[in-house]
Amino acid sequence: MPHLRISDAAALTGVSDDTFRRWLKSRDLEPLTDDAGRMVVPGEWVADFARQATAPRDDTDVLRSARNRFPGIVTAIKKDAVMAQVDMQCGPFRVVSLLSAEAVDEMRLEVGSVTTAVIKSTNVIIEANPGAHRS
Repeated sequence: MPHLRISDAAALTGVSDDTFRRWLKSRDLEPLTDDAGRMVVPGEWVADFARQATAPRDDTDVLRSARNRFPGIVTAIKKDAVMAQVDMQCGPFRVVSLLSAEAVDEMRLEVGSVTTAVIKSTNVIIEANPGAHRS
């Protein structure tokens, strides 16, 4: 299961670190500690909180023709042998992508994975760095 630092979880949900900590406290959720001694929270918790959020700014230097990029977090995956539906919460927006089950497996997507919805016309493409934000 992916784990995120408090600052990353706060950025993904569009709130300050202090606000994210208050959200945790309001639900009696205690942060965990990673191998480096930093406070982290399970990606599933962040996915749950993300429904209340505003989208973070995209600071990448990558040039692309698709102008619509929405950083977010995976909130649900429905997968069969061939196809998958991936639901993401990108700030206040729910984005749904239909893609192959093979792509979901290759990208190692799971609830709580940090992703970016890249939208060009009617296609939604998901970008993920499977090694990022894992403890």
